[in-house]
Formats: sequence, structure tokens, C-alpha cells
Amino acid sequence: MTRFLKTTAAALAATIALSGAAKADNIVEIAAADDRFSTLVAAVTAAGLAETLSGPGPFTVYAPVNDAFAALPEGTVETLLKPENKGQLTDVLLYHVDDRKLTAGMIPSGSNYFKPILASQRLCITKGSGGVTIADGTGESANVVIADIMADNGVIHVIDKVLLPGTRPACH
Repeated sequence: MTRFLKTTAAALAATIALSGAAKADNIVEIAAADDRFSTLVAAVTAAGLAETLSGPGPFTVYAPVNDAFAALPEGTVETLLKPENKGQLTDVLLYHVDDRKLTAGMIPSGSNYFKPILASQRLCITKGSGGVTIADGTGESANVVIADIMADNGVIHVIDKVLLPGTRPACH
């Protein structure tokens, strides 16, 4: 009897796992389910972008972890989350999104410009033996710490810095 129960439980678990694998979560669902992205999710919600990023895509999101937001100058996140700063918050967030599905394997070696959805700006993504870095408009770089979290509407690359638009050229 015990063997039968174990076999049935294993079969049930496999069925549940397979049915869950049939539909991946979208980018927003994945981020919302991961505590490391709670600040990002709050920002995406405040900017009114949750519905868009839950849509069909495809999207590539360079997703800063909470520590990346915490590293911004004191008060920056709170200021961006105010309703009167929604436009600025939206620009910062759209700087983290590409309207294509770009897996790590699709990023060419060396330094290359990429155009995020925030069309007035560019990112410089550098792929080398040490990994992938993303330089923003301030001249600073984020490291991709986890690549290729697949969603049903794109891909997430976890980064350790909030990317900020600016006047400095992204590629050096």
C-alpha cells in the first residue's frame, strides 16, 4: 500500500509539474513572485506599465534587484514614485526594456549599442569572458548577475545597478 501511495504521489507531482510547465509566467508575474524585485514591481505598478509588460511582448527586461535601487542616492526611489514624477519614472523604467527577446546567446561578443524602448537613449552592452555588462547614459555599468530567466512574453536579465538615462555616450 505504501509503495502504491508513493507511486501515485509521484505521478501526481509529475502531472502538476508538467501542467505548470506548459504555460510560463509573464515577466510581471515572475518579478512579482520574487522578493528581490519588490522595488521594481512597485515602480512598474506606479508607472502604469504592469499591464504592458504582462502583454504579449516580446520584451527583454534588464531587471535591477532591490539592492540596486537602495544604492541610488537617498530619496531617489521615493521621489520617482510620487505621482507628479510618473513621466520621469516611466522613462527610467523604459530604459530597462527592449522590445525584442534577447537571450544572452543572442548578444554578440564585444561592445554593441542597443536601443531600449526609451528611444532617445542607448545602452552599451558588452559581452566578454568576464560576463555581460550594460553601460548607461551616466557612464556607469551594471553587471548581469543572472541571465535568461524565460517568460512567456520575453526574457529577464537580472542586473545589480539601476540604469539611468544621461548625456554621456553609453559605449566608450
